[in-house]
Amino acid sequence: MDQQTLFEAAILGLLEGVTEFLPVSSTGHILLAGHFLGFESEGKVFEVLIQFGAILAILLVYFRRLWDIAVTLPTSATSRRFVLAILLAFLPAALIGIFAHNIIKTVLFEAPTLICVMLVLGGFVLLWVDRRETTVRYTDVREYPPSLAFKIGLCQCIAFIPGVSRSGATIACSLLMGTDKRSAAEFSFFLAMPTMGGAFTYDLWLNRNALNSDDLTIIAVGFIVAFFAAIVVVRSLLAFVTKHGFAPFAYWRIAVGTVGLIGLYLL
Repeated sequence: MDQQTLFEAAILGLLEGVTEFLPVSSTGHILLAGHFLGFESEGKVFEVLIQFGAILAILLVYFRRLWDIAVTLPTSATSRRFVLAILLAFLPAALIGIFAHNIIKTVLFEAPTLICVMLVLGGFVLLWVDRRETTVRYTDVREYPPSLAFKIGLCQCIAFIPGVSRSGATIACSLLMGTDKRSAAEFSFFLAMPTMGGAFTYDLWLNRNALNSDDLTIIAVGFIVAFFAAIVVVRSLLAFVTKHGFAPFAYWRIAVGTVGLIGLYLL
């Protein structure tokens, strides 16, 4: 293992931490960056496992909220309904992730052109949704009905196509169904916890015998960088989207996807 590989791992970890909770597709950014850097990991394990850094970041930032929910679960109908809503939203992705894992990892993750196209298309969709006038009916994630949460969870499954963005799909779906921008982003945070945690655990189990000490070192570098970058993003994102909406992220997606397509064509 050389310094160049560790540097590339740090760059990819930074991308993971910065983009995981933004509606820009962290997976798409990491796969594209890895493609142009020439960074390879067996079965794309690195790209999935460094998400654990972002998972820990969101758990740390939301620890007080999570603790309050856990403590009040036996006595609060609101807490029980919220937990049920998150579980229902998580269920579709869990089932598809298990049964379509090989196709996702061996086909979709190996298609940089598809990633770029989805970044661009997703950018235009997000821009349209952000500008669309809707009647806001839900402003508190704890008040999202389970039926709404399940529909958001179904939308999250579109993000198995790299370049779509898990948070982008859930946020766009939430906005179209009557949530405000701040709570849409926050629900995406909460839904990320079981979704990313499940993906991390499942991939770690499947590849438990294939990892060596060099792999673990590279993953650790990416994990640490992703952790600190994600903390900064999570602590500032809600205030940002409340003030600016999601249009800046839409333009970013379109720009990255377009540059990526040009790079693929030239190289």
